[in-house]
Amino acid sequence: MQLKDIPAVFELGQELFTAEEMPTLYRCWDDHELAELFNTNGETCLVAEADGEIVGFALGSVMEKPRNAWRYGWLEWLGVKKGYKRRGVATRLLNQLINLLIDKHARIMLVDTDVRNHAALAFFRKHGFGQELRHVYLSQNLENHPKYIEKKLEEEEDTQM
Repeated sequence: MQLKDIPAVFELGQELFTAEEMPTLYRCWDDHELAELFNTNGETCLVAEADGEIVGFALGSVMEKPRNAWRYGWLEWLGVKKGYKRRGVATRLLNQLINLLIDKHARIMLVDTDVRNHAALAFFRKHGFGQELRHVYLSQNLENHPKYIEKKLEEEEDTQM
């Protein structure tokens, strides 16, 4: 991935990670996340192209824990344009990322996905990922919190003055 690819990758992510289909990913996917990953782990940010168009991406990172000799590779984002799914694009991106992470001395590779994302779960299982652990995301709508309501009323008063 190159700097010039960031807008196309971001746009593709916007198409793939919608609030209706993937609410957790939708909340996390933004231009700052992408820029931060590219700036800190650019060597493990990959794109797939067809006819000069970006049709897929894999964004990875390497984690080192203090007082731990192991390095962890993490596939943070994987996306393939709808018309290019089931054509081996994701597999090629994953394999390339695995090779890069091994070159960076990662001993374990981690991925995560929504429990309802059956296609992703099947894909990762097919490629040797296992030891599944369930993780629960919780949310709270802060618009009902007294502090939020108070702040909003103060802002409305300020704009009326």
